[in-house]
Amino acid sequence: MGRSRRTLPEELLLLALDPTTGTTAQPQSLDLGLAGAQLVELALAGRIAPDGDRIAVVAPRPTGDPTLDCALELLRRRGAPVRAVHWIGGPRLGLRQTYLSHLERCGMVHAVAGQMCGVLPTTRYQATDTEISREIRARLDSAIRTGVPPDPRTAALAALAHAVGLGKHLYPGNEGRSSRSRLRDLIRHDPMGGLVAHAVMDVQNGVAAQPRRSPAAPPGRPVTGPVRSVPEPARGVPMQPRRGSMARVVAH
Repeated sequence: MGRSRRTLPEELLLLALDPTTGTTAQPQSLDLGLAGAQLVELALAGRIAPDGDRIAVVAPRPTGDPTLDCALELLRRRGAPVRAVHWIGGPRLGLRQTYLSHLERCGMVHAVAGQMCGVLPTTRYQATDTEISREIRARLDSAIRTGVPPDPRTAALAALAHAVGLGKHLYPGNEGRSSRSRLRDLIRHDPMGGLVAHAVMDVQNGVAAQPRRSPAAPPGRPVTGPVRSVPEPARGVPMQPRRGSMARVVAH
């Protein structure tokens, strides 16, 4: 994959970055959105494909993007297709920070050191070229304003922006209500983006964590086995470290 084009996770993160405060909107759901954006980018590159509500690897060769290739390798190691909701809902190890650091190395943002409450060191990020963010935003605005079906990349970006709750950040207030509604409607224009966006929303709503109900026993007959729950997240997904460290805090 060439580096002449920004990847979907990069664009989603730039879209969420507030140019005034240097923080990201919707920081918790944004982590889920970035994991989903990786899946869409891999699908656009022809490496994976949807299989019902699951994701299947169809071409395991590297893309040339280290972060995407790491996700691709983890998917490959699974052997069998994985449900999108389980993949996105799996614990992640600093995916948002990984992409912020990547954007800094590429010169698209620069880090600004500060302090929280005068004690904890923080890092905020400012875009070095606001034209890039404006171009990304303009694509969404055009799709919303014209009603013309967008290209798959823009449709997927719109779907993910809606799924992580960026609508109120991009189109705030009552005057932005119709734009938020049309942003949501763009989900239908890209099947892979729609699959991933719905998976992101399902994770936020706790669908992936809900236990399965055992079949009801006939009246008067006790249940003979324990209630089965949803399997634990698949092996091979990076685990989230415990919080509470006094290390540098990345501002949301």
